[in-house]
Amino acid sequence: MQHLLSRIQELAAAQAADVVAQRHHLHAHPELSFKEFETAAFVAAELRKLGLEPQPIATTGLVAHIEGRNPGRRTVALRADMDALPIQEQNDVPYRSQNPGVMHACGHDVHTSSLLGAARILTQLRDEFEGTIKLMFQPGEELVPGGASIMIKEGVLENPAPQSVLGQHVFPQLPAGKVGIHAGRYMASADELYLTVRGKGGHGAMPEQNIDTVLVAANLIVAAQQLVSRRANPKIPSVLSFGKVIANGATNVIPNEVYIEGTFRTMDEAWREQAHVHLRQLCEGLAAAMGATCELEIRRGYPCLDNDLTVTARVRAAMVDYLGEDNVVDIDQWMASEDFAFYSQQAPSCFYRLGTRALDGRFASSVHTPTFDVEAQALTVGPGLMAWLALHELAAH
Repeated sequence: MQHLLSRIQELAAAQAADVVAQRHHLHAHPELSFKEFETAAFVAAELRKLGLEPQPIATTGLVAHIEGRNPGRRTVALRADMDALPIQEQNDVPYRSQNPGVMHACGHDVHTSSLLGAARILTQLRDEFEGTIKLMFQPGEELVPGGASIMIKEGVLENPAPQSVLGQHVFPQLPAGKVGIHAGRYMASADELYLTVRGKGGHGAMPEQNIDTVLVAANLIVAAQQLVSRRANPKIPSVLSFGKVIANGATNVIPNEVYIEGTFRTMDEAWREQAHVHLRQLCEGLAAAMGATCELEIRRGYPCLDNDLTVTARVRAAMVDYLGEDNVVDIDQWMASEDFAFYSQQAPSCFYRLGTRALDGRFASSVHTPTFDVEAQALTVGPGLMAWLALHELAAH
């Protein structure tokens, strides 16, 4: 494998400008979740240039196969997401978004161009490896139910079924040239909460004639936090946050309804199910005790993301071979969520982080902000590392 490692590093360096150009094109033409029509067309055209035959899936997704010698021996899947976010970009760069109010603020342009770069490397090496590499270009990571769940329903993990699934994600907390990895349960589940409290509005000076929906909502918010802190096992990370409250009354008007939106996240699927029941009982019971009613809608989001211990150990070892021990960082669990979790629930998987910050501190803006951008060196590391990991996984017994 050593000769392949050096060859991949050489090919990654040689194509760096092409990968940057692809990323700049994607960054300038972002599309929202499940609307990635131009993006998919661009990716399909690039894959055909490599002699591949991409097939549509999940409407705006694509899947393609790179077959080496003895293609049935083993299969590894590589995933990239393609959608952007509803954010107005503030970066003053030549490749800034040309679509008002839409921006690649989560690095999916990096993921897509990196997988295209990995494909370019791997197609040049197809006579030097055994097995099949499945390329999965996925829509709609940012929007529930998540493109991964649709891809799976439409058979992306079949014909052939991969023995492992790998995905990478930008990580501005680390400088370009470094990667982060975590074995076991890595990211949280995420569910969206929508509460409507109904009572009897009226004049604020005569509360005895009303059922105060604002007071009920305030009690619900506090009680829900106490529920999580008192009912959850302290060893299980859990987060309940309410980010939107609409009580459209006035200084002296109690409204008939109060609307609340929030998120519930945890690292345990069993507790996740229990919490749904507890939250529903709490909302209905507390509101009734105060003379009001409460409707709670729970929109199930992504499950917990599990990095398979065996696959992740192999991936980490391969990362060290490719980048050196000092450039592979063991990172902590993260309470954010990712629909790559759906793949991890179906096949042994590893989801790792690609450092994107510059050494001088530039490109440190967090994902999902209007100033997010990446150090170009990451676009050399990402494709080469992904190609190397794929071949390393194909060689696993």
